[in-house]
Amino acid sequence: MEVILKQDIKNLGEKDDIVNVKPGYGRNFLIPQGFAQLATPSARKVLAENIKQAQFKQEKIRKDADAVAAKLEGVKLTIGAKAGESGKIFGAINTIQVADALKKQGFDVDRRRITFETEPKMVGEYVANLNLHKEVKVQVPFEVVAE
Repeated sequence: MEVILKQDIKNLGEKDDIVNVKPGYGRNFLIPQGFAQLATPSARKVLAENIKQAQFKQEKIRKDADAVAAKLEGVKLTIGAKAGESGKIFGAINTIQVADALKKQGFDVDRRRITFETEPKMVGEYVANLNLHKEVKVQVPFEVVAE
């Protein structure tokens, strides 16, 4: 019995895969639980169209991420923070502050897509890694200055 998986199932397949399973497993578990549907000719056509549209959408998202990455190449940020005489920052610079600094420069990047190689806890220069897409990653240098 062939079924189309609606979600990833361990040791069976990933979402939108057409897999061959035993009839009892398909009828009594996969289909009633909503994990799969029968691979009828009409369901296969719908699946092919959905995959085609998803690829087009992913390609558009990747092109947008490439465009933003190209614009971010020469950008350097400056972030002010309260610091002691030794240069140690009270607290730490977080991803929200980097996202706000990028927004002031005209780039709208979600803070959850920003990571640091080393946590900025002192006045100095650091690098923020921006994961714009699973295939598009950019490093943006920023400087922490005492206010």
